[in-house]
Amino acid sequence: MRHDAILFDFDGVLLESEYVGNKQIADYLTARGHPTSVADSMNNFMGLSGRDFLGAIERWIGRPLPEDFHVARAAEDERVLAEGIEAVAGAVAFIESLPPALPKAIASSSSTEWIARHLDHLGLRQVFGHHIYSGHEHVARGKPAPDIYLHAAAALGVPIERCLILEDSPVGVTGALESGADVIGLCAGRHCTDGHAERLRALGVARIARSFDEVAALIA
Repeated sequence: MRHDAILFDFDGVLLESEYVGNKQIADYLTARGHPTSVADSMNNFMGLSGRDFLGAIERWIGRPLPEDFHVARAAEDERVLAEGIEAVAGAVAFIESLPPALPKAIASSSSTEWIARHLDHLGLRQVFGHHIYSGHEHVARGKPAPDIYLHAAAALGVPIERCLILEDSPVGVTGALESGADVIGLCAGRHCTDGHAERLRALGVARIARSFDEVAALIA
């Protein structure tokens, strides 16, 4: 490999949670009188977290969040934490094919609890050990700032310039590129509809992979 470590985004890269989560948001908003397609949700909210995420929804619907929004989201999170979500096609096999000694970390906007629970469902928890990093818990600025990637690289003891980052969202690749790492825009998840690759390229991503087989070929 040309890299000394790999940093993985989580939702939409390893886990099909971007599609599942955006469908839940779209269905919820539509039921509350704000017609929203899954594509609308992905184009407007994907990759955001915390206040940025909530503010984007309020701008989309032109009003404060409905009173039961957080209750509905918490119920959905609890359901999928208990039941699990499928992996992005090829993700598990790709990770299992990597050299065991290659440093690997998750650098995500999600909570460490969310990541760890789903890694358990996918059977990948032992691959990452304690190298699970959250933009909410480990750094002051989340994505699109590069801080979470820099933090993960430092924790692995690898210069960021020697790291590969796999990212799927415009917000994520913005920070990944700013970090100075090598970046592959991954368009393997169900949420990556027509035009997704072009949006990533427009942000400066030079290499796009539409499957984990393509990722393997690019890094060989």
